[in-house]
Amino acid sequence: MQREPLSRHTPCAQDSGEAGGGRKSVRSPLQALYTTDATELSPLQLMHQRRRDLLEDVCHSYTHKRRVLIPEDLKHLIVDDRHGLLYCYVPKVACTNWKRVLMVLTGDTQRDPLKIPAKMAHVPGTLRTLSEYSTSEINQRLRTYLKFVFVREPFERLVSAYRNKFTLRYNKAFHKRYGTKIIQRHRAEASPQALERGDDVSFSEFVRYLVDPGEEPFNEHWERVHSLCHPCLIHYNILGKYETLQQDSSYVLKLAGVDKVTFPSSSKSARTTADVVASYFKNISTAYKKKLYNLYKLDFLLFNYSMPVYLKFT
Repeated sequence: MQREPLSRHTPCAQDSGEAGGGRKSVRSPLQALYTTDATELSPLQLMHQRRRDLLEDVCHSYTHKRRVLIPEDLKHLIVDDRHGLLYCYVPKVACTNWKRVLMVLTGDTQRDPLKIPAKMAHVPGTLRTLSEYSTSEINQRLRTYLKFVFVREPFERLVSAYRNKFTLRYNKAFHKRYGTKIIQRHRAEASPQALERGDDVSFSEFVRYLVDPGEEPFNEHWERVHSLCHPCLIHYNILGKYETLQQDSSYVLKLAGVDKVTFPSSSKSARTTADVVASYFKNISTAYKKKLYNLYKLDFLLFNYSMPVYLKFT
């Protein structure tokens, strides 16, 4: 049976009444965001308005062909019908903690998010995604729910993914799935052990793989945010940033009327900082730096991140 097309979303702050899943609310999170008088906006509200405006301007400048959303585009959008929320999760941008929070919000008992094991937060089927709904249900949620996404400086996210997936011994599945292939393709005279185990991929080999992955689609941990969350097709109401994670997360929960659950504080000890990222790029050639930047350029532009000084194209 042919499905009706999904609509391209535009904000609708006045659409009230009963939301999906039987949720009833006097004022939805989306209405809470847009009902403030423009002359009374707080610095936080103004900051988020500027982020939305810049995103829209970049979308108009760089995306000339408009297309209709398909269910495949919505697999990263997690649905909270109780609170009227749609969250597009981006790996390596606090998505584990946001999934934990949403498990608490959509569950039947109040729990501390940090008491939920990290692995449990990523079990398929634990949280519903928008792609699982019918076309009419999808369009209704896109129109009336508060949509939010959290982003991060693209190369900090990329190096964080590399450190997590290729330098930690316990990630054997990634070593087998990707490491062996990367070494086979990009390491001359690789040892039989390296080809078998794939557990010693260098960052330069990883970069060469990203620039030339062959026919293989990107894994979600290093896929570009614009390809995961489609911000030029879905009108996100809140663009949270890793750099202002606690502030932006609290803002989302406040808009949702949540006061019994707080977003977990993250550990700074192993964080991938700009200085750490710069150290990884020291041995990357200028040619590959250019290619890698062009690969992630749209994410830099959409979310207002400057070109890193360590690229040194000149």
